[in-house]
Amino acid sequence: GRAGGGPLGLSDKSLATTEGDVFEVRGALRTEDERPTPRPDLALVVVAQGPGWLVVDKPAGCGVHPLRPDQEDTVLNAVVAREPAILGIGEGGLRSGVVHRLDVDTTGALAFATTDVLWRRLRGAFAEHRVDKRYLALVVGRFDEARRVDLPLAIARHRPSHVEVSHGGRPCRQRVTPLRIFADTTLVEVRLETGFLHQIRATMAHLGHPVLGDVEYGGVQEGSAVAPPRQMLHAARLRVDEIEVEVAIPSDFERVLAQLDG
Repeated sequence: GRAGGGPLGLSDKSLATTEGDVFEVRGALRTEDERPTPRPDLALVVVAQGPGWLVVDKPAGCGVHPLRPDQEDTVLNAVVAREPAILGIGEGGLRSGVVHRLDVDTTGALAFATTDVLWRRLRGAFAEHRVDKRYLALVVGRFDEARRVDLPLAIARHRPSHVEVSHGGRPCRQRVTPLRIFADTTLVEVRLETGFLHQIRATMAHLGHPVLGDVEYGGVQEGSAVAPPRQMLHAARLRVDEIEVEVAIPSDFERVLAQLDG
């Protein structure tokens, strides 16, 4: 509402301002003032830890950080319970200490900073592509030759949860190497040279080899004997500055590999 006057909504057509008007905004909370609820009961596997940082093994079905204060089932909720000092680090609030992100159903190495000094350094390394990020993925079809893929990606205009190849998009690069070829599926290693939302998933789908089990990008095979519970994508290795970790594939990924071995 306007100071000295009655309350007004932002959509009120009678709202007119002049220089010197003072407003008080009620009911709004700055993102940096919001705090993730500590959840010590949530499972948290810490792979490695050092001064100012830690790397966890992110499980499937779990977001990296809350999108709203009442969301309490993310990795950050568990991290805050273990490392309360992370609150306010970096972007602060519901993104305290977050250095990078993994999709909800992607598993593996996920780094957090517990001091502002490390957060700035690590975020700088990610921004400048001084990070070695390697993923394991099961993709549909026979991907039988290593190749470097360079494609421009952008978020789809009318589908904010979908990424597509676009001539005006951001240049995205990755190196894809086949490790094991099954009858109609391939285990590949993907080494990211850039980082963009859904980069691996969107790129592999564009190449005709979507990640197995990826509903959003066409990785579900009708009638297949193998029915993965999620997209088969795992962040297996992360190296940035003094941090160097490798994370083994989770049990559901192992079971799908065993099924493919037949």
